[in-house]
Amino acid sequence: MQPATTSSDEHPLNRRILIVDDEESIRVALSRHFRMQDMEVDTACDGIDALDKLSRSPYRVMICDVMMPRMDGIGLLHRMRSEYPMTRSIMITGYVTLENALACLKFGAETCIFKPFADLSELDQAVESAFAYHERWEQKLLQLRGMREFGA
Repeated sequence: MQPATTSSDEHPLNRRILIVDDEESIRVALSRHFRMQDMEVDTACDGIDALDKLSRSPYRVMICDVMMPRMDGIGLLHRMRSEYPMTRSIMITGYVTLENALACLKFGAETCIFKPFADLSELDQAVESAFAYHERWEQKLLQLRGMREFGA
């Protein structure tokens, strides 16, 4: 079975991420960081822009700011649980409150990482964990497919 790929066939689907933040400097820095790790990265400036991109292309991981104009990260996360449940969400915020953290938990975020970033190791670990989640399920589905083909 061939892995799903993007139109360029350079980046497998399982290495595609969407970065959503209203701060351009954060989008640029994180995009550069993850592209250097051979990931395909798209960006969105708010939740509305992110939903548009998600409707046109699948992503395995979304890194999303909590506080943004038009549609904030919590609103986006809530919509994603019903519309894009396979996309793993990692929330980032410089506006640290118990209410925001609990909302991230309630709507299924993998984690919430606080800005400013001392370094990107916590974010790197969260992204790799999200990719590993998908890889585990892909392996299980391949096992099930093999069992079905052999009548097990």
